Amino acid sequence: MAEQPPGASMPARFAGGGAGAGELTWSQRELWDGMRLKRTWLPIGAAMRLPAGSTVEGALAELRFLMSRYPSLRTRLRLDPDRPRQVVAAAGETRLEIVDAPDDADPAAVAEQVRKRYFNGNHDVVTDWPLRMAVIRHRGALTHRVWVFCHLATDGTGIQLMLQDLGARPGPDGNGAPAPLEQVRWQRSPAGQRRSEAGLRHWEAILRRLPARRFPPRPATPGPRYRLALLDSPATLLAARVIAARTGVEVASVLLAAYAVALARVTGINPVVVQPTVSNRFRPGLARTVSPIIQFGLCVLALPAGTVDEAVGYTRHRAIAAYKYAYHDPVRRAELVARVGRERAEELDLSCYFNDSRLQPALAGPPPTSAQLRAALPASRFQWLQQQDHRPFDRLFVTLENVPDSAEIEVAADLHHLAPGDLEGCVRGMEEVAVAAALDPATRTQVPAARGWL
Repeated sequence: MAEQPPGASMPARFAGGGAGAGELTWSQRELWDGMRLKRTWLPIGAAMRLPAGSTVEGALAELRFLMSRYPSLRTRLRLDPDRPRQVVAAAGETRLEIVDAPDDADPAAVAEQVRKRYFNGNHDVVTDWPLRMAVIRHRGALTHRVWVFCHLATDGTGIQLMLQDLGARPGPDGNGAPAPLEQVRWQRSPAGQRRSEAGLRHWEAILRRLPARRFPPRPATPGPRYRLALLDSPATLLAARVIAARTGVEVASVLLAAYAVALARVTGINPVVVQPTVSNRFRPGLARTVSPIIQFGLCVLALPAGTVDEAVGYTRHRAIAAYKYAYHDPVRRAELVARVGRERAEELDLSCYFNDSRLQPALAGPPPTSAQLRAALPASRFQWLQQQDHRPFDRLFVTLENVPDSAEIEVAADLHHLAPGDLEGCVRGMEEVAVAAALDPATRTQVPAARGWL
């Protein structure tokens, strides 16, 4: 199928409250630093099917509603010499793209092409609005909406909240949650500074004790330095549900434990030190904010030599502490990491991440049976997605994508620290650990003894 060119567009005027200028929020600054490091504007979004009878006029009304209601979608940056600042506009104009799919084309495939074009296109944080939106028209009827956001404006949960508001179509201003500039004011207040200091004290206590290295020394792999791969594993999610039901621990902690055990087996290093992404919406007043509120926690997992079930319970305990202290000033944190590294006379390698971006609700009903679990194993699919030199990846970054009925595990890595076989072994190891433990509660972690922590 030939690449779909840009379509026509129509203007959408908007106006809303919350205009002004200020610093970035803690989460935005964390994202901004990641954008600069990875040389990407971190687009997020999706193509989704529209209800029958949808119209261009309705899509324009939705776009105007979103831009007017949420200050974060009217936010662009001013790149001051000392640090970036955000500027929220009171009014403006954006455009809705209308893409006509050929009569013989699959409109879903055309929508996906548009999404990829948006993802792969350039974005100017100074001049461009954070949201790009298109509709696909096929044989005269609208079939799909495509929207892609700059991550500085929202995150995955924020997008879900916008969808809810589109359905309810409440009043024009805000959604009862603090907009970015309001968050900045709280973060700069005495209460916000106390919260940040508590988080930094927690980090410092860990930084002074943790082993400095995450990965064993190895020669660089010839060829492109950075690799991205994906394991689509329905069996991993089924197994996590079995273990969660048996242990009384949520699925998220089961998957994090499986990742830690798999990584310790691959690298031979225990404890595992990982930075999990944390959605701070559990904090008072932040539940319904659409602006990004995620930050990285710091979790040290000195895995036991006992059973995987024991590792799951231990992981949950350690993860809760990481979540509690993942709301702080990332600039101060970077200064802290550098200072402690100098005092220890060694670089502290923290470039190991785990991003559980699933937004699925808790699954009801009985846990899967052993027969269902075994039947799902042949459906697992591993594939290499890309290799590159022009845009760097972290040393290891594993993401659980937001898809139903499967654990879709994406792994990005720097081959100067992990071999391609280690990348594949890490995600396949997650499946192996989870499935074995689901089928046999006596399954042991088989990890090296924890050193340098206990």
